Amino acid sequence: MNGVDRDVQQQHAACGSGRRGNVAAAVAVTAASVAEREQTTSQQDREQKSANTGKWTHKMYARSTKRIQKELREIMSDPPPNCSAGPKGDNIYEWVSTIYGPKDSVYEGGVFFLDINFSPDYPFKPPKVKFRTRIYHCNISSQGTICLDILKDNWSPALTISKVLLSICALLSDCNPADPLVGTIATQYLQSREDHDRYAKNWTKRYAT
Repeated sequence: MNGVDRDVQQQHAACGSGRRGNVAAAVAVTAASVAEREQTTSQQDREQKSANTGKWTHKMYARSTKRIQKELREIMSDPPPNCSAGPKGDNIYEWVSTIYGPKDSVYEGGVFFLDINFSPDYPFKPPKVKFRTRIYHCNISSQGTICLDILKDNWSPALTISKVLLSICALLSDCNPADPLVGTIATQYLQSREDHDRYAKNWTKRYAT
């Protein structure tokens, strides 16, 4: 190979190397552009999703607030017997309720306080209702949890907090030992009613008067 041929070959090699470098650079630029576009699109999607979530959350709060305010007006104007309820303070979603022990029951003479918490999903999800006052009852735990079907699977948006309080009052008058939260109290109720009633009355006097 003479000198001219070598020069031509070297020029071709240099040219090929330059083309490969240009192609690689172009590919890198394209990849960076695609990644940037994907990042921008992903950010826009997140912002749109956040905006939609915000709108939905706002609608949920507006709907539940309207419903709770309506129930508050009703319960203030026509409270269920032996019951009262209303917001603790400025938060419409947090209520406190008072239930007077039903007449001729082991809880007669007692005043029981309950906490009621509504969620933004109300009335499509039940409120959370717990006894704050200790009570000797097979369907009410030591933490105040209440075993009541309408506060669980049998909840319906047609129900109201007034109906819930009435159901709790009925539970105080007539417990359900077949579906207990406290098995020992249920067993005592079924097998030794006098002992059960004595304990329940003592607890009422000790904690609710």
